Amino acid sequence: MKVKTKLEADTWVAATWNGYVQVIEDPNYEKAKGYYYNGKMRVEMSPVGSDHADDHSMITFAVNLFATLKGIPYRAKDNCTYRKAGVRECQPDISYYVREQAQVVPWGTTIIDLSKYPAPDLVIEVASTSLVDDQGAKRLLYEDLEVKEYWIIDVKSIQILAFAIANRGSRRVTESQVFPGLVLSVLEEALRRSRQGDHAQVGTWLLAQFRP
Repeated sequence: MKVKTKLEADTWVAATWNGYVQVIEDPNYEKAKGYYYNGKMRVEMSPVGSDHADDHSMITFAVNLFATLKGIPYRAKDNCTYRKAGVRECQPDISYYVREQAQVVPWGTTIIDLSKYPAPDLVIEVASTSLVDDQGAKRLLYEDLEVKEYWIIDVKSIQILAFAIANRGSRRVTESQVFPGLVLSVLEEALRRSRQGDHAQVGTWLLAQFRP
């Protein structure tokens, strides 16, 4: 079913769950990212720019490299949909299942049903134009989802805002609780270096930081 009225994108709009699903399944919004929380939906239609894409790639590479070198089991997901039908949904830029949860979602799963599977351990949003929302409503959404950790990559200021989540609340951290030993300032420096050098050069620098 096609949406008959034009949706106001990139902002929270009051909606029923069925209304949200109708929008997100409409072919016109095939490339959109969808969020549903507290009786409101947000559909992000802004095209992903080069800076956002670079930081997305760099952070994914850096976290994957750290986990691989440290022998930490993990499963990374890009733009995966997590759904608790009728209640909430999100499509974070990057998410991770770690250690004993690395294999919890079987191959062949499409939308991850949060009434059947746990929320990811780590969620990362790359904020190029959405920083205010990532710090606000999405942070509350991820607290309610009970992810263990939430990062916001502020593309413009080259800063990582990281939060450990417990008991539906969050606190700032400077070192990952999900990937112990991963210091956020090292990742920020990697992002700074990526502004001048290519990703292979930054990868070489990261190897030196992560190896014993």
